[in-house]
Formats: sequence, structure tokens, C-alpha cells
Amino acid sequence: MPDAKSGNATVKAMQKSNVSRYIQLASLFRQRIDTGEWDVGTKIPTVKELAEQCGVATMTIRQALDIIEKEGLIERYRAKGTFVVERPKRDLWCEVKTDWSGLLIAVDNATIEILGDERGVNLPRYEGSLGAAATSYRHLRRKHNRDGAAFLLADVFVDESICEAIPEDNYTKVTAMRLVSDIPGQTVEKANQIVTIGAADLETATELNISIGDPVAKVQRMVVNQHGIIILLAIGIYRGDMMKIEVTLR
Repeated sequence: MPDAKSGNATVKAMQKSNVSRYIQLASLFRQRIDTGEWDVGTKIPTVKELAEQCGVATMTIRQALDIIEKEGLIERYRAKGTFVVERPKRDLWCEVKTDWSGLLIAVDNATIEILGDERGVNLPRYEGSLGAAATSYRHLRRKHNRDGAAFLLADVFVDESICEAIPEDNYTKVTAMRLVSDIPGQTVEKANQIVTIGAADLETATELNISIGDPVAKVQRMVVNQHGIIILLAIGIYRGDMMKIEVTLR
């Protein structure tokens, strides 16, 4: 059972974030179940007790419990209390590759949905400085799904001067890196990948069917050709509960 000291720490931590209190608390309660602090089959503290521990109103606690109840993690019984019935599911099947050949391979049984397609755009702000920007880009917003669940939301920018060399159906079939890997007259001179960890905003949460503030991994991939031109920039956001990164060190 968390003591007063840990309760004060929880209050201070929540005050540092712009995410709504009840969403932060839902994540906290989900974590307690995941770590076994609130084990399956056990009764959790009352709404009043949790409100006192976390320094919030009872309504805020109820809103947080509503979220994890909808996820099937708890069940409430009148006059008996609230019990943990299941741990959060963490199906870490989506592996973010760290080598060139791996980045060319699509996830098994995945489908790609085009949410937006526009021409003649400039590159957005990006990390690093591998090369120079092309005159204009084709921008596609793509959502990757597997077994009906979205796991990746990506913005893909392809140098418009090479778009005609890419089969149109490839945009809904292959990885971003594969789009530019075998284009006549183009040699991949440089390529890199940058991974940062963050939290889902409203748009990301909506598209990936997760809660605002849930952990996500932002992956930026860039390809530069033999002339020093950025021919591909892909910025993807992965659900944190479905992806993993494995690096072979030796």
C-alpha cells in the first residue's frame, strides 16, 4: 500500500504534466496492475482511499477507474468493492529493426491505409543533417494495421522527382525504406534512423486507439542519394505496448 510520502510524490509528478489528472492516474493504476502491486483477484483501495493517496477529488479517481474498467482490467461490485480481473496485455510483436536489410521487410500480415496524400510540399522539421532537401516532396500519411489493430502512424515524404519510378501500389504495400531502395539512377549513399520515446497526443491517441499520454516511440528514418539529396524522410509513431527494439551488440 503506498504511503503518504509516495502519495505526495505522485501529486508532484502529476502537477508537472499537462495531461489530464484522470488519464495520468489511469496509467498509474494500469502500472500497479502490470507490476503485480495490485494482483489479479485482489481488491484495490476504495475511491476515497485512492483520492486521499493521490491528492485528487473522488470524481477524478472514478474517471480513471472508468478507463481501466473499459479495458477489462477491473470489475466493480456494489457493496463488495473493486477487484483486479486481468493484467494489461503487452503483445510486443512489432520489432523496430536496426539494420538496413531489416528496414526493408514489412511486418507479417500488416496492411497499410493511406490517410492523406498531397504533392508539392516541403520537408517538415526533422532531426539531423545528413543531406539537402529536394525541391518538393510527395507527402503520404499512412496507418499500419495488423489483425484490425493500428500499430503505426507514419508521415512519409518522397522526393517528387523520383515518384514516377515508384509503382503506385507500393505505397500501400511496402515499408518506407523499400519505396526508394531500388530506383534506377538512385544510389543510397546515406541512411539513418533516430528513435525517441514520448507520449501520445490527441491525434495519435485517436488514430492508434490508445489513451492520451500513453507511451509511444517516434522513429525518424532518412535516406540520402549519391548527390546528397534527401529522397526519403519517414516519421513514424509506434504504439509503445506493441513494439520493441532489439540491437545485437556482439
